[in-house]
Amino acid sequence: MASKLLQVNYKFTGTRAEYAAANLPWAQPLADMAGLRWKIWLMNEAEGEAGGIVLFEDDAARDAYVNGPLAAAKDDPTISDLTIKRFDVLEEHTAITRGPVGERVSA
Repeated sequence: MASKLLQVNYKFTGTRAEYAAANLPWAQPLADMAGLRWKIWLMNEAEGEAGGIVLFEDDAARDAYVNGPLAAAKDDPTISDLTIKRFDVLEEHTAITRGPVGERVSA
């Protein structure tokens, strides 16, 4: 079964430090989610944009994230222009280019 990837982008208000402080408490609960392999947190301070690339073991785990933490984020007044894109991973190709598709990051 192919890994399931989520690409999330949004605009944020405030400074990088404010954003980092507000989002750090979300890192461990996300790390503890069943089916999460890893997340790369993204920041483009100059454009006021943040997001993430998140790899899950299956559709159920990805959907739990979309319907849980991301659903709650839609009501956050400090973010706007939220986009959520779902992808399957071409694992054979990704392995050749050293993408960590089979890895689960532990704290």
